[in-house]
Formats: sequence, C-alpha cells, structure tokens
Amino acid sequence: MSDGRRKLGLTGVPPTPAPSPRGGGGQTHIEAFLEMLAAERGAAKNTLDAYRRDLEDFNGWIGRQGASLLSAQSAHITRYLNETSAAGLAASSRARRLSALRQLYKFLEAEEVIGADPAQRVEAPRKDRTLPKTLSVAEVDRLIGAAQKRAKGANGVDRVRAVRLHCLLEMLYATGMRVSELVSLPRAVLDGDRRVLTIKGKGGRERLVPLNGSARSALDAYLALGHGEDDDVAPMVATKYLFASRAAEGHLTRQRFAQDLKELALEAGLDPERVSPHVLRHAFASHLLDRGADLRSVQQLLGHADISTTQIYTHVLEERLKRLVFEHHPLAKS
Repeated sequence: MSDGRRKLGLTGVPPTPAPSPRGGGGQTHIEAFLEMLAAERGAAKNTLDAYRRDLEDFNGWIGRQGASLLSAQSAHITRYLNETSAAGLAASSRARRLSALRQLYKFLEAEEVIGADPAQRVEAPRKDRTLPKTLSVAEVDRLIGAAQKRAKGANGVDRVRAVRLHCLLEMLYATGMRVSELVSLPRAVLDGDRRVLTIKGKGGRERLVPLNGSARSALDAYLALGHGEDDDVAPMVATKYLFASRAAEGHLTRQRFAQDLKELALEAGLDPERVSPHVLRHAFASHLLDRGADLRSVQQLLGHADISTTQIYTHVLEERLKRLVFEHHPLAKS
C-alpha cells in the first residue's frame, strides 16, 4: 500500500477529488431532496423523517472520511455499508439506506449538481427472506371474541373504549389498512356507501377497500355511543376524525391502539408479543391468499405501490398449491 493510501486510511477507496464548484453543503442538498419528495411525490412525514435520518447518517460519516456528499464515490458508499454491517445493522436497514442514497444521487444528477451518480453501481445488501408474523384464523376469532365480550361487560367510559376497540379490530381485519390510515380516518370517509371506504394511503394515493358485515355492525355500534368523557375519547359529534381523541394529533394514536390490542391479547389467551396492528394486516393478506385471492388484488387492497412488496406473502401461495396437489392429484397418495 502506498504512503498516500495509508494516510487516507481508505483501502480500496480512490483519492477524493476536490468538491464540485456548484457547492458542497451536504445538508443543503439533503433538504432540497426532501423538499422535492414532499412537493412532487407527496411523501408522508414518517417517510421524510426516515430518509432524513439515513441521509444525515451518511453525510456525517463521509465528512469524517475527509470527503463530502458531493465528492463521494462508489467505493465510499460500499465501505459505509460494510461498516454499518459490521456494527450490526440489519441487511434490510442497509438496503433502505442504499435506496435513500440512490434516490438522492439520482436527484442531484438530474439537477446537474454532480456529474455522475456514485450509488448507481453499488450492489445492494442481500436481505434474508423473513416471513411476516401473522395469526391463524382461529386466533383472530379469539381476539375478536374477547373484544366483543369486553364491550358487553363494560359500562360508562370503559364501554366507549371497549366498543371502539372492537370496531377498530373488525375494521383492521376486514380491510388490511395500515394502522396510521385506520386511526386517522376522517369522518367524511363514511359519506356515501359504507360498504366500500375510500382510503388515502402513502403518497396521497387513494384506494377502495370493502367493509364486511361484521365490521359495519361494529362501526354502527361505535357511532351510536354519543359522547366520551375521558382524555382518550373525544365527543363523537362535530369532529374531524372518526376515532377522535383529545390527544395532540386529534385522533387515537397508533401507540395507544397497539397497547390496547396487547391487553386484549392477554384476555384472549394469546401471547401479546405476537399481536399488533401490523400483524393483523399480515393476517388479512395471508388469509385472503390462503383462500384463493390473487396477489395483484391483495396488492391493491393493501395499498402497495409495487407488487414486489406484496410478494413477501408468496409463501402462503406456495403452501396452498402444495395442499392442492397433495389433496387432489390422483398420484399424490400412491
């Protein structure tokens, strides 16, 4: 190794060129990129926050290497990903960071801030195939049964909260909504035909989700409650949100809903660590596929922009196909 490369301390990383004359303020370019995501792509606040964290982490790292966001090369990005891997960062998180960098540099190249995209040829970390956690149909039935029992046995404000929880649970399992979509539903979503709700999801994209009979009955029971009297339940009339709350957000928080679900899981005899709003979303998708729904329809119901996101459920399709062959093929039992 030459003395120059020893001084750099970047084995395999070429010498850093001088910063671009168009400017080298990494944070400034990150802010411009995030502003574009919000204005042109309608990115949600949580998405923007995640991009900001990932990009600022790399910006800090590249600065400590004596380089800058604009002068970074492919070898820098590869070394950054390797170091985060050695520090224990999961492959999925490293892949997300690389995705953020790719989009940032693609934006900077389009804006002619940089001449070439250093992230374009960086190989993405291989992600382990992990199956989504889910519940069986029988376990979901037990959870719903526990919610119904709690609602029947409660009075006053406790009844309001119990009926609300039953309604949330039925609607979540009936539609597969993201928890953030569910708790922030506007009351206006009830205008028109209540058998089909119009949901505004990530990026402002709208989709239609059907509401089954059980969910509609639970919703009717919730709407008939009138007023709540505690800090967690706001009055049911003249409110913007369907699940209004006195919380700062104006609606029930997803954290509170998740906590209520775990308490309900205990009553249903289930491990609370296995129960969450996201697990119920997985159960919705898995149970549909297991009963013959096609992947494209499930993609639309879940609000996935790319079907590759929905393909984590292909194991359900594979198991169903195996059962079909073993149960119905004439040579299966020979």
